[in-house]
Order: sequence, then structure tokens, then C-alpha cells
Amino acid sequence: MMDESNHWYGHSRILSGYCGLPDDTPKRIQGFLQHGWNYLHGFPPNDHWCSPGYPRFIWSDVLRRRGWSMGRRGHYLIGAPWIYLLHQEPGLGRIPEAERRGTIWYPFHGWEKSSVHGDHAKLAAEIREVEQGPVTVCLYWLEFANPAIRRAYRSAGFRVICHGERGSRWDGNGRDFLRGQLTELRRHRRVASNRLGSALFYGASVGCDIAVYGDPMQYEDERPEYGGTARRMRLWPELHGVEVDRAQAAEVARRELGFDYQATPEELVRMFGWKRVGVA
Repeated sequence: MMDESNHWYGHSRILSGYCGLPDDTPKRIQGFLQHGWNYLHGFPPNDHWCSPGYPRFIWSDVLRRRGWSMGRRGHYLIGAPWIYLLHQEPGLGRIPEAERRGTIWYPFHGWEKSSVHGDHAKLAAEIREVEQGPVTVCLYWLEFANPAIRRAYRSAGFRVICHGERGSRWDGNGRDFLRGQLTELRRHRRVASNRLGSALFYGASVGCDIAVYGDPMQYEDERPEYGGTARRMRLWPELHGVEVDRAQAAEVARRELGFDYQATPEELVRMFGWKRVGVA
């Protein structure tokens, strides 16, 4: 199955649907697909993440150039799976602009092998002070499973949701992850977080104002290669703060998500090693 991360968040299903392939099971991609926004080279710093010789399918040109400067080769620019979802379902979740309300807030989250340290109650209090109107807090499934974290935000009067687990090739947990996220983003006027991340760029691409503020929190073993908060602030100072210019955020989102590099169905089929019939 090449790599399990190719199927997270329904990515392989979205891309195979774009290519007109049957939606029976996610298709095996012959290579490694970038699964989230990344400001290193599109993948974790560990070299063992990607087997040598296999292509890496990345979102943006800056990642290709950064990877090249670090001795990595075989990068193919295709843009984020998100842009293929927007292409396939341009009206999904869309409501009149005047009916969009409030803020959807994404606290920085951990993952199965590394938790995040931070004070959720303190962050909830800061959100309450800053945001005008209703607030939806969307937790990653690991934090959502923690009653104390859910309670910290619900106690502040927020709606608390989860887009679901990221899924795998063989279960259906993540197949509609991005579809649900798109629907939620299009209901809200703003999207905010305590760190730059995929959700902010997704939101900016569909007309949300964005904001980045609050304790950025930390992984217990955060890798130094990323450069931490100081590097994010240095590279994207214009995207930090409680108010960010909408047009500027949309422009950066378009670049980081790789809208200019959307491939045709025929190109993806060739790059991924797929076939039009009998795909395993």
C-alpha cells in the first residue's frame, strides 16, 4: 500500500475521484503524498519516512526548492488534495456570505506518538476575550477524546466538534474528513489557531478571515529543524495577530496550497502509477 499517510484525511479518495476512478477502495499511490502543510520540505525531517527512489508529491514550489537545497530529489508538484476537492465540489457547504457567522478555532494538536503541552483553559479564556460572536472549537481526535480538554472549551461557552479520525486505507474513518472541514469553514466568517497550519490556509482559500494568536504550545520532542515559532514569525509576520488582511492571507494560501500546480487527471494517473480499469 506504499505508505499509510497517503490515505489520511481521505486524500487518496479525493484524488482518485478527480481522476474518475471508482470509489471502491483508496488507490495505492506509488510514492509519498504530502499530507499536511509543512514549512520544512513537505515531509518530516526523518529520512526514514520516505523510501529512497520513490517520488514525493508535494504542494508548493517553495517546498521543492527547499528540499532540493537539502539534498532531496524526486519532488513532484501537484498542489494540495484540498484544491482537488474544491474543483470537484465547488458548492459543497457554500452559504450566502452574509449568513456566515463567528469563528472556527483550531488549537494546535499532538499526534499518536507525541503529545502537546499547553494550558487549554488559559487559551479558551483568551479566545473568549478576542472573538466576537459564536465560537466553534475544532479539536483533533486525540484531544477530543480527552474530557478535560473538551470541558475547558465548553466551559467557555464554545461549541466543540471534531472532524473525525484521519483514517487509513482500509477503514472509512477519514474518507469525509476534508468534506466535513470544508462545510464547517464555509459556515464561519473567521478561522483562527495558535499556530499556522493547514486549516488556516484552507479557510483563507474559501473566503474566511484568519488569525493566529495565543500560546503556540509545544510538542514534548519538537524537532529543531523546523525552527520553531521564531521561524514562523520571521517567514510569515503578516499572518500573525488577531486581525490579518484577508486578501494577503488568500494570496499566501493560494501559494502554499499550490493552486497553480493542479495536475490534470491524466497526469495524476501517470504519476501515481494508476490504471483506468482494474486498479488495485
